[in-house]
Amino acid sequence: MDIGLGLFKSLPFLVGISAVAITIVALILRSKKRTPKTLDGNKIPLKLVEKVTLSHDTRLFRFELPSPEHILGLPIGNHVHLSAEVDGKLVVRPYTPVSSDDDAGIMELVVKVYFKNVHPKFPDGGKLTQYLNDLVPGQTIDVRGPSGRLNYNGKGEFSTRPDKKTPPTIFNVTKVNMIAGGSGITPMLQIVKAIIKERNPAIKMSLIFANQTEEDILCREDLENVVKENPEQFKLWYTLDRPPTGWKYSTGFINDTMLKENFYPPSKDTLVLMCGPPPMINFACNPALEKLQYDTKLCFAY
Repeated sequence: MDIGLGLFKSLPFLVGISAVAITIVALILRSKKRTPKTLDGNKIPLKLVEKVTLSHDTRLFRFELPSPEHILGLPIGNHVHLSAEVDGKLVVRPYTPVSSDDDAGIMELVVKVYFKNVHPKFPDGGKLTQYLNDLVPGQTIDVRGPSGRLNYNGKGEFSTRPDKKTPPTIFNVTKVNMIAGGSGITPMLQIVKAIIKERNPAIKMSLIFANQTEEDILCREDLENVVKENPEQFKLWYTLDRPPTGWKYSTGFINDTMLKENFYPPSKDTLVLMCGPPPMINFACNPALEKLQYDTKLCFAY
């Protein structure tokens, strides 16, 4: 009789303990639950939720992922492919988001729109950039990925491969030189942000960003904020084809003098990354790097 009464009096305490235990187990299971990834190698329609005009020809496109909990699932160094039917033909182009997997629920792209009848050599303009520019919130575009031949694995480790079938080569570096031309800045910004996020000042970066005019410089505020907050880790230099009066940076094409003055010198732990128009890579960057005796195995062009 006394034992039964004692158990009855202890019942609220036991219930409380059980509730706490159940809560702890639930939290552990929830923490082990994998964050859902959007990219799986197949085409996925993503809905445009916002379009922001950054300049006369530059837009930020914000797309919605399948749920607020989803991340894009894009490895650092990789990109996505956007595709759409334009004038009855399928058009596919690669893009590197300016958002990251820290930004759950969204994917953001900064895109320079190439309008028709602006450049005499390209009277039709950019087919997909104009298609994107004409999208309105609520419409979708097909996205596929991840794609790419370069991965940043963290802590200064990069892996690269010449094609999809070849096993990757691993490089551990402490210096990363980067050359970007025009919209080729977005892959570089992706890597810069990832390295800065690690808070490892031993990894140094230097970026030369080439454009036609000052107005063409994409993501300038983001880049200069990184310099301001991490002056010992990240160096930034510009060159323009048509600079304004009083321009304090370089003028003209990438050359060996420009690289020598702004880059970390060749070494076994110095990597060079390039992204831009093929003529810039082939006729300006590669000859300049060769003249300064950078190891071609440590030079990677997107």
